[in-house]
Amino acid sequence: MKEGWKTKTLDEACEFSNGLWKGEKEPFVNVGVIRNTNFTKDGALDDSDIAYLDVEIKKFEKRRLQFGDIILEKSGGGPKQPVGRVALFDKDDGAFSFSNFTAAIRIKIPNELDFRFLHKQLFWTYLSGVTEGMQSHSTGIRNLDGNAYKAIQIAIPPLPEQHRIVAILDEAFDSIATAKANAEKNLQNARALFESHLQSVFTERGEGWVEYALGDVCDFENGDRGKNYPNRHEYVDSGIPWINTGHIRPDGTLSESEMNFITEEKFKTLRSGKIQTGDLVYCLRGATLGKTALVDPLTTGAVASSLVILRPRSMLDSRFLYHYLSSPVGRESIKAYENGAAQPNLGAKSVAKFRIDLPNIATQKQITPEFNP
Repeated sequence: MKEGWKTKTLDEACEFSNGLWKGEKEPFVNVGVIRNTNFTKDGALDDSDIAYLDVEIKKFEKRRLQFGDIILEKSGGGPKQPVGRVALFDKDDGAFSFSNFTAAIRIKIPNELDFRFLHKQLFWTYLSGVTEGMQSHSTGIRNLDGNAYKAIQIAIPPLPEQHRIVAILDEAFDSIATAKANAEKNLQNARALFESHLQSVFTERGEGWVEYALGDVCDFENGDRGKNYPNRHEYVDSGIPWINTGHIRPDGTLSESEMNFITEEKFKTLRSGKIQTGDLVYCLRGATLGKTALVDPLTTGAVASSLVILRPRSMLDSRFLYHYLSSPVGRESIKAYENGAAQPNLGAKSVAKFRIDLPNIATQKQITPEFNP
């Protein structure tokens, strides 16, 4: 340890607060609630889609975020994203709190510890894999061991040294951000070329292609809409994901952040709507009509009635079907069947009537390689 530096546990230097969700007892107040979906990969806060919810005034008073607070993801994550991400709250206007999947960290010794310096330490703690060893592995969601996290030893140099380190890191991060932006632009160009290629493939069917109704090459399964359909009071903090339209990402994957969950016992009572590897999940209503996701091999769960499961048969490749449904050609099929209401919707029987041109299965796999859309 350098001269003048000292260490403290995170619990000694900071206070922790658990988050909240929708209110149950009046009086309420409408506030912005930071969720896992507002965390960026860079440890910053993305406020483009903050949820505004009615929460209990009494609970909000104890959980109002302050400029300089650090928000910790304590539940969520997944096979490809360990729990334990952090985001710095840098807003000084408005009423904001944080969800029950997160916790707020507030420095108790601001005369010794700068919040920007602490944020960068905790961000590095996550990136270096420390928090991955602190998470429990339950089905569909991961929870952070709070006691282990609070026991993390943090370095505290003199404040001038903290400010100097933060300035150096900010400059380095700015350079990285510029490089990432250039890489993203190149990736977008690659995506555009790929989508253009698919568009030509789907519109200029090759020799030997055969037209089918989607229902001839794919099985459909709705969510269980009977007496076993989960009610809100049956949701639990962790368990089996209960998937709805909001959980389909733009890249065609399923997000577990802020999902609702049901118990394994409840899951077993469902007669239908249980996803399997190779399935696709398709949105049937609202603004998300036609959004499609491929099911990750490590994902389990069940779908709400706003979704339908598409299960390709042996002559249809799942990735080929995903790209077809996500393409302008596939989305054009929706217009023939959606009802044109303010909240348009489809039925599974209508989706089964969509026409699709297919080459043999080997050609399908060649056309749509492992490319993330």
